Amino acid sequence: MPLAPLPQILGKARSAAYAVGYFEAWDACSLEAVLAAAEAESAPVILGFGAMMVDGSWLDSGGIELLGAIGRSYAARSSVDVALLFNETHTFDQARRGIDAGFNAVMIDTHSWETDEAIGAVKELCRVAHQRGVAVEGELGSPAEATASGVDHRHASLTDPGEAEHFVEETGVDCLAVSVGNVHIMMDQEASIDMERLQSIHERVDVPLVIHGGTSFPPSAVAPAIALGVAKFNVGTVLKHEFWNGLDSAVRSAGGHPDVHQLLGSNKDSDVMANAQSRMTAKVRSLIKQYGGSGRAEIASEVTVG
Repeated sequence: MPLAPLPQILGKARSAAYAVGYFEAWDACSLEAVLAAAEAESAPVILGFGAMMVDGSWLDSGGIELLGAIGRSYAARSSVDVALLFNETHTFDQARRGIDAGFNAVMIDTHSWETDEAIGAVKELCRVAHQRGVAVEGELGSPAEATASGVDHRHASLTDPGEAEHFVEETGVDCLAVSVGNVHIMMDQEASIDMERLQSIHERVDVPLVIHGGTSFPPSAVAPAIALGVAKFNVGTVLKHEFWNGLDSAVRSAGGHPDVHQLLGSNKDSDVMANAQSRMTAKVRSLIKQYGGSGRAEIASEVTVG
């Protein structure tokens, strides 16, 4: 199926009071796990790859184009509506190259930038991207980040509703990631969400809102957040943990004299990667259900521009 425009996917989610997951992958195997979950749930999905945890030199030496080719290949054979996001690039140029590589949605990681600098870069990215039919996600505010010693709030900042309104008006972004107590990379506890702040942002911003740090977002807060304009949840950390645990379990059970041809590259049930994929797919399916996306997919072809 051709790529579906991200604003179309998020617009339908907002109008029907559900949210769509961006379930971050890092290679073909993990991307396949996400797509399998979306198809099993007949749910729209945002496929894609993140740049934040990836070496910038690898991306700049052809990695962006490789990821774009992988993503387009899987999207083309999808039976559900799919957008393809290149998430949290290190630089403007990486986002631009993501557009050239076939992603139909891009985002620069500007959480640590000065607001004026971020507005200038994102506004220019919107100009370039929109000419190609590509959507742009912006962000304002910076979620705290979990570390081995606890939650690091040193560089965290909550999104100011008035600044959010100004940011959207100035840049022309298609959706906005906000910081309302959500925490990046946190596994062992739930974040404390400022619903009043989220409501204030919703009242002043007319584009779909996005929550990063979906791993630790409280399930009880999902429906209220959707009612306050959240149409997209980003999830990454818990998916890597599920994949890793599945892989670790399969490798440990292989014993001391493994049949490597069955365990690696066979694409059979015996393949250790199949076990890892299965664990990740099951988690994505549970999140799709939590966000209300099951059964929402558009099966008819909808051709996008770009």
